[in-house]
Amino acid sequence: MTTARGPRRADGWTAGVRERLGLGRLLPLGGPADGVWIAETAAASVLRGAAARPGAVLGVLRIGLAEEAVAEGSVTAAGAGDGRDGPRAPADRGGPTAPPAPPSALPPGPLRIAAEFSAAPDRPLPDTAAALRAALLAAAAARLGLEITEVDLTVTALLEDGTSDQVTAPAAAPPARVAEPEGPVAAAAAGAPGVVALTRVLGSPVHTARDHVRVEVATAGNHRALDVARSVRTAVAAATEERLPVSVLVTDVVGPGPADVSQPPGAEPGRGTTV
Repeated sequence: MTTARGPRRADGWTAGVRERLGLGRLLPLGGPADGVWIAETAAASVLRGAAARPGAVLGVLRIGLAEEAVAEGSVTAAGAGDGRDGPRAPADRGGPTAPPAPPSALPPGPLRIAAEFSAAPDRPLPDTAAALRAALLAAAAARLGLEITEVDLTVTALLEDGTSDQVTAPAAAPPARVAEPEGPVAAAAAGAPGVVALTRVLGSPVHTARDHVRVEVATAGNHRALDVARSVRTAVAAATEERLPVSVLVTDVVGPGPADVSQPPGAEPGRGTTV
């Protein structure tokens, strides 16, 4: 039987599916014991902002598992595990059990950035690529906490005269599907330093299962996403009576970051396409 509420429910379900797909891949932040993931769209937005500079315009940008991680067989089928979440991240030897990954999330391991860009013809292409690569690596480490071991860049076009100086960083968008904190666990997560809001893209902002708790958050751009997520895990673990393993999914990074992010000391340059 068709009711007046039927189309609205269908529209809401469709919007929810689109929003989940809009997150892109769910990328691991930090190490296996951190239990933290970030949406590819959120990470890509930060990287694009950091790479905005005269002389180059980024095109398609994707983040996925590095080639060595794939070769070692670290890719686990999406959804494998307890039937509700993704593969369980391995815990450190002798440490506590790590929480399972969110549905369809990539397992912890090194990552690879693959990007296309247009370049100004009056500048050496290797220099332009090197500057882009350094900016992407620095932002991935200092602003997010992503373990990037490969950066592959491909020149797809040359910019027309004057176009290279028209650099526009992506505008900061408000976090999608903001949720008000309800209950002590949600309040603890929302109160962690660097949390802008709780979100509910995969479901409720605090998902409690039999053996773990998962929290969704949007973080501030002037805080390192991994550090914020670790603070959320600590706060949530202290607020739960069962002391269940806690995982965190960063769905948005809101607002600009520091004006200058230098490459971390000792960072290795990523491998990329020679241009």
